[in-house]
Amino acid sequence: MRLSVLISLLFWLLPLQAQNITGLWHTVDDDTGEVKSIVEIYQQDDKYFGKVKQLLLKPADTLCTKCKGDDKDQPIVGMVIIKNLEEQGNVYANGSILDPAKGKVYRSRVWLEDGHLQVRGYLGVFYRTQTWYRERGE
Repeated sequence: MRLSVLISLLFWLLPLQAQNITGLWHTVDDDTGEVKSIVEIYQQDDKYFGKVKQLLLKPADTLCTKCKGDDKDQPIVGMVIIKNLEEQGNVYANGSILDPAKGKVYRSRVWLEDGHLQVRGYLGVFYRTQTWYRERGE
């Protein structure tokens, strides 16, 4: 009896824990639906970051020509495009995301939904959400 109660409690409590967003994620082109890159999300101290590991539709040596500041004309592969996300329950927020194709930085919020990563970038009150897919074997 006690064991069944304990197992039942575990099934109820597991969804309350924050889901892990770290790992490799496939990004998808909004227009074509093709997988365009692989981004690694990792934790450093109490914040989360995302680095481009591979470009799939462009040459590996593609530069961020539209970026500004330190990222200007730097290789996109290896570039940290998600910075300083903070875990807030099941949502990660208060960070930023860089769109290398446009060279723009947006406020960002991400969360897991049905095993996929929802990545939202904000510009004022306007936003765009992309769905990223976990790399198989993760």
